[in-house]
Amino acid sequence: MTGLQDKTGDMSGPTVLSVDAMGGDLGPAVVVAGLDRAATKSPDLRFILHGSAAELEKLVARHKQLKQRCEIRDAAGVVRMEDKPSQVMRNGKNTSMWSALESVRNGEATVCVSCGNTGALMALSMVRLRKLPGVNRPAIAILWPSRSPSGFNVMLDVGADIRADAHDLLQYALMGTSYARNGMGIDHPRVGLLNVGTEEHKGRAELKEAHDLIGARAAEARFEFVGFVEGSDLPGDVADVIVTDGFTGNVALKTGEGTASLIRQHLKDAFNYSFLSRLASLLAVSSLKRLSKRIDPRRVNGGVFLGLNGTVVKSHGSADATGVAAALKLAEQLAQTGFTGKLAARVASTALQPQDATPVDEETDT
Repeated sequence: MTGLQDKTGDMSGPTVLSVDAMGGDLGPAVVVAGLDRAATKSPDLRFILHGSAAELEKLVARHKQLKQRCEIRDAAGVVRMEDKPSQVMRNGKNTSMWSALESVRNGEATVCVSCGNTGALMALSMVRLRKLPGVNRPAIAILWPSRSPSGFNVMLDVGADIRADAHDLLQYALMGTSYARNGMGIDHPRVGLLNVGTEEHKGRAELKEAHDLIGARAAEARFEFVGFVEGSDLPGDVADVIVTDGFTGNVALKTGEGTASLIRQHLKDAFNYSFLSRLASLLAVSSLKRLSKRIDPRRVNGGVFLGLNGTVVKSHGSADATGVAAALKLAEQLAQTGFTGKLAARVASTALQPQDATPVDEETDT
């Protein structure tokens, strides 16, 4: 993933990721294939793989390089996409998702990766990992392809919680800033608050209040607040971090994914329309490949759960091996930056009163 800062050279030892192998729509074979792709690109990467040991041992045996780099933890239960989070909370202790989170909780792995049920994963994450002190509502952050210099914008929340008051939106801004700074190498991120217009008088009351709160913290927290932004700014170069509530963010995310798919299909139909259009596609094949890669949602597969005592990466449920590998790469890069500790320091600063607040130390949140 080109949008995140590569800090492989900073590693002092192997990075261990905890992976829920059973949660995706396409089954554990795709997850293991994704592990193999990630392992090929990152020789120091290690995995704790959770799920049916009998099934996973056969799948891992097909990939020689995984045999010495993958520890299998047997977990008979599977969290299905249709399961309600409340049911999983009561009956999910023997599932691969629960087991994967336990490895992070116990300090055996740095990041948990799962393709499973988003609601259940968030609920279990809050119970097993707990929220960071001072966090009211955790958020899910994603990378949105954009015209920004990094190639991506951070957007949060995209579905952890459909509600958010002004203080929640302030915390999202600070968490998103930490993500952009430590994950993407943007020293002074630009933060925008998603609204129905850029004028300060527009929007709901909590948005207007959040506008003032975020603006007041910009200088201390070392980010630039650009004010309200609109939906058209999501892929633009106005802001590096775009803050919104989970309901709006999830609708925007699904709309963006659907639009990208529609564009790909329309391009395919257009170049297959006639002999001359097919000839034109041959002449433009290299450009078309670059465009296809650019708008491929698999390249930015992986939402990060922010606000927890541990890092969790949620891969898309229908991700193929390429998508799973992208989520694992994201998890690896966050692990290498010590992201959880830096995020905790940033969130802790929200509890300080403006007159008492002091900037977070550069070594804590670089």
